[in-house]
Amino acid sequence: MLLLRCASASIVLIVSFAVAVNAQTEKTFPTDDEINLVLTQTERAIQQYKLVIDQEEIQTGKSATDAVAKDRQVVNGLETAVKAFKRKPQGFNGPLGFAFFQWLDDASRNALLCGSGVSAQAALQMMAGNTGKANSLLHLAQSCNDVATLIYTVSENAGSLYLRYVEAEEQLATQGAEVAKRCVEILKKNGAQPKPER
Repeated sequence: MLLLRCASASIVLIVSFAVAVNAQTEKTFPTDDEINLVLTQTERAIQQYKLVIDQEEIQTGKSATDAVAKDRQVVNGLETAVKAFKRKPQGFNGPLGFAFFQWLDDASRNALLCGSGVSAQAALQMMAGNTGKANSLLHLAQSCNDVATLIYTVSENAGSLYLRYVEAEEQLATQGAEVAKRCVEILKKNGAQPKPER
């Protein structure tokens, strides 16, 4: 009977403690709508990025073969993640959300590298007197930089959502540990000792 009263008291304590903690500073997990918005932004950025990759391949030829291949791998990873998260948005709230954020970061960095590499090639073409080719490469460099900025903005949004997930997860774990600690204290106070694990 003592154990039943202790369990009832524990439940009341747990509920009141959880309500009090949540009322103070509740951290919220990203919602489906917020995740879907980032996915829509990502899809638009990917379409622009793919156009830039195609142009990079056409205008730079074999000199950028490795870079283009890596860019396409990043695009494939992002497209796969977007498809998976569209089916189950809450999958973002976990390790795959971090991988998604990393792919966005990689895409932004790669697009920026494209811009700087193509700018260097444009300068060489200009010095060689090939102004038409230089202008074409400068246009591509600007496109690479624009896409890098767009993807970086999307990655900031994804990073912000992922940070919220981590904070909410941490808060939930802390609350669980506090509740368990209080339950043990109540059991000890009422004379019931938890059984040692074997």
